[in-house]
Amino acid sequence: MNKLLVAVIAVLSFMNVAQAQGDMEAGKTKSATCAACHGADGNSPSNLYPKLAGQHYYYLVKQIHEYKSGAREDAIMAGMVAGLSDQDIKDIAAYFAAQTMTPETVSPEIAEAGKKFYMGGDKERAIPGCTACHGPRGNGLELAHFPKLSGQHPAYLKAQLEKFRTNARHNDPNGMMVDVSGKLSDADIELLSKYISALH
Repeated sequence: MNKLLVAVIAVLSFMNVAQAQGDMEAGKTKSATCAACHGADGNSPSNLYPKLAGQHYYYLVKQIHEYKSGAREDAIMAGMVAGLSDQDIKDIAAYFAAQTMTPETVSPEIAEAGKKFYMGGDKERAIPGCTACHGPRGNGLELAHFPKLSGQHPAYLKAQLEKFRTNARHNDPNGMMVDVSGKLSDADIELLSKYISALH
């Protein structure tokens, strides 16, 4: 009897989590307007726009809400998300999170040079390694809302690091990315963007 009760509770818990995370099928339909920039499966054909496929659900929800509130500033996205309900946001995030991001590649030279910086940072400039938050494979941390970076367009990663560096983007937890990016040179950003994109 106890085993049956445990099983029922487990199923109900799973159903509650699934419901809280949105409906993927509904999200597929609702994401149709996103496809022009982000691709039907979340793999943007243009490096001007981020790949959303395989990104963490909670990170996607956070970003969409922040575009809507203005905490993350972007005129195009503000217009696109203005009419979305909380359920729409959950459904769209669930759909994109369930997709598979296409991989990027990088030269062996960039891989070797970037690995040291990504893993260990630069102690002399008080720059921590990116792996502390984004993991050794660039997969981020779902519960902390640290995004997956692996597989992302290098040009998009570069643009975001530059925005954090100038404080044009400042929706990061406790200003961590603003602080770290402020210490990065153009060459650092170029190297990290290319290296991180190809982490698998």
